Amino acid sequence: MSHSYNKIWIHAVYSTKDRAALINPSVEEKIHIYQKDQLIELGCPVRIINGMHDHMHLLFLQNPKISIVDILKQVKGSTSHWINDQNLISQKFGWQTGYAAYSVSESQLEKVYNYILKQKEHHQQKTFLQEYQDFISPHGLKFEE
Repeated sequence: MSHSYNKIWIHAVYSTKDRAALINPSVEEKIHIYQKDQLIELGCPVRIINGMHDHMHLLFLQNPKISIVDILKQVKGSTSHWINDQNLISQKFGWQTGYAAYSVSESQLEKVYNYILKQKEHHQQKTFLQEYQDFISPHGLKFEE
């Protein structure tokens, strides 16, 4: 084959440091827009970003020239730096070190999109920790603090 073809959708999830409820509705959209801009700069088109006061969900196309580790390191690092520089919240902001990132089949794209879109409704029934465990356990993983 003379060409390389890549189309890998990534669903990434990560939380605020110590899962603190730091992202309030007044700054949430600004943070989503900033993260989207960061992903676009990295060559990763964004389908949706949404979350709650203590975590984020992102659905984006991976740039095949950049590892997921480097993409999320850049997005998380630059976002926390920007939030602190802009004084968007009253205390020092940071993300938890880890994250979860999974590929999403094209056939499941709308299902994942709607799941991320409806985070506020979803979390009326489940905490972030319950959601995270449910999210990783089908992949043979177990949550460790």
